[in-house]
Order: sequence, then C-alpha cells, then structure tokens
Amino acid sequence: MKLRSVRSTAVTLSVFAALSLGFGWLVSGSIEDAFFNGDTLAATFMGLLVTQLVLVTFAVSCVGSEYSSGTVRAALAAVPSRGRLFAAKMVAVGGAAAAVVLPVELAVFAVVQARAGERAVPWAAWGTVESLLGGWIGLTLMCVFAAAVTVVTRSTVWTLAILLPVLFLSGQGLGNLDPIRPVVQYFPDQVSMVIMHMTIPGDPTFGRDYGAWTGIAILVAWTGAALAGGWLSMRRRDG
Repeated sequence: MKLRSVRSTAVTLSVFAALSLGFGWLVSGSIEDAFFNGDTLAATFMGLLVTQLVLVTFAVSCVGSEYSSGTVRAALAAVPSRGRLFAAKMVAVGGAAAAVVLPVELAVFAVVQARAGERAVPWAAWGTVESLLGGWIGLTLMCVFAAAVTVVTRSTVWTLAILLPVLFLSGQGLGNLDPIRPVVQYFPDQVSMVIMHMTIPGDPTFGRDYGAWTGIAILVAWTGAALAGGWLSMRRRDG
C-alpha cells in the first residue's frame, strides 16, 4: 500500500484540512448561538465531527483500492506473513491520519479561538489539552477502525455504504431516541461526540452516560474488535 505515491491520498487529506478550517471559521461566527452557548471548544470540534467523514473515506479507500485492483495478491506474494502485512496496513493508515489530524486540529482551534475574542480559552488549560488530545486520538482510532472494517468487507463501496449512513448519519438521530439511546450511545459516532467535547454527561438532550476518556476506551474496544475481524478475514480468505 503505497500511500505516498497515490494521488488520492494527498487530495483526500488536503480536502479534510481545507474543510476543517473552513467549518471552523464558519462555526466560530456562531459561538453565541444557543447550540454552543459560548462554548468555544464545542465550536472547535463541530467542524471536525463533520469532516471526519473525509478521513473515514481516506482510510477505506486506502485499503479497499487493493481489493478492487487486485494488487492485494501482489502484496501477499511480497509479504507472505499475513499478520505482518495486515499490521503494516493498519499502521500506515493510522500513522498517516495521526500525522495530519494533529496540525489540522491545532489550526482549527487557533482559528476558532482567534475569532472568539473574550470567550477564548487558554491553550494550557487542562480542559483544552484534554479535548485536543482526545480529539486527536479519537479521529486516528476512527480511521484505523474504518480501515479494519474494509479488510473484512474487502470492498470500498460496501464499507462506505455501511459506515457513512449507519454510524455517522442515522446514529446521530437514533442516539437521542429514549427507547434505544442506552445502546446506541455506545456506537462509534456517538462516542466521537463525547470525545470531541460536543456533549458532556448530564446534558439533557445530547448527554451520554460516560466522559471523554471512557469514550476513548470504548472506541479502543470498537477498533480492537474491527482489527480482530480484519486479521481473521485476511488469514482465512485472502490469497
């Protein structure tokens, strides 16, 4: 998987950066609205919550393209150890995502705080550090999760068809329906909301029963399950 030599990698990650900064600029003009209630951290991560869809698309296409083109067979011939090949894929996707997410996240935060005026929060405040660190870890894990699911489905189209509407679109609305909220609140997209400071425990509308660091643990569990499924899939079916 040659991430550096594929043009779509640079294009997709550049789109993620541009959209994140653009959303940050637009949202920062609405900090006084009731939705944010002056919370500049929530305004910072609102755009990133949306643009993570671009990151997921990047992760899925990186892995899925090998199956659609058939180059996975050449990769297996070059690296017969399926476990090593699978680990290399996941590290490559996760490393690329982590390297891009951190500077973009910091840039978005800087833009929002610059426009927040008196409501700006200090960079060194623990709440700021916790939110930025959690967002970075959460977005990176989401990419690895999506990449591992793609190994299971072996299809870019099917993976996106499952992840985008079910986890990121339908889940946002389903998470607020009282009958199923106790279960749906632990879906990856709902966990991302908590990690990115979009909601806090006790919020009557969007609150979940756990905090940011518990959310990271939940997302680690989702990612671990996807990685296990991906490894088993590659071990048994590819070749």
